[in-house]
Amino acid sequence: MNALRPPGPLVLYARSRALPVTVAALACAALLTLWAASRPETYLDPYRRVPLLSLAPLLASAAIGVSLHSSTRDLDDTAVRPWWPRRLAHLLVLSVLAALLLALAVPGHAEVFGAAAMVRNTLGAVGLTAVSAVVFGARASWLPTTLYFSGVYLSASAPRVRNETVLAWPVQTGPQPGAWAVALALFVTGLALCAVRGARPEGPRG
Repeated sequence: MNALRPPGPLVLYARSRALPVTVAALACAALLTLWAASRPETYLDPYRRVPLLSLAPLLASAAIGVSLHSSTRDLDDTAVRPWWPRRLAHLLVLSVLAALLLALAVPGHAEVFGAAAMVRNTLGAVGLTAVSAVVFGARASWLPTTLYFSGVYLSASAPRVRNETVLAWPVQTGPQPGAWAVALALFVTGLALCAVRGARPEGPRG
């Protein structure tokens, strides 16, 4: 009887980073968003989608951030081949998948909290979470993003805050250049930092 063929490197990588669970979490977030966005009161009143534009990217970025955790960081750092291309592909593929799924779940025009705003918020949230993973570790990477999004959402009722497209970019309707500039800057920064440095080691149990 022939010995079982060992899994390939991509399969081992996916298992070590819990990628199947992460993809399932992204799919669940998209389905939940689709259900909430399709309700009559949400569909007719675009401003009711603002909570979705905060919650859905938070769920997606938290799942992606936790997947950046490595239980073999010492082995990764001493590997013959550099790990930055794998970390870059890991984060980029999951980010594009999350942005696509969540954008498809939110109907509406780009000017009124539609797919464009969801893509922007998802990329910005993932970027902020990736930076947090480098600074604080993957398991705590969701916390700064949650605090920031929550603070902006709770302050959005004030006109002065709502009109600040740079600081309050998560609650902008969609096409504002300042909001997109901040979100894309966060995404590129998080992508680069996480690819080069990886998530911060979290001690002997991390």
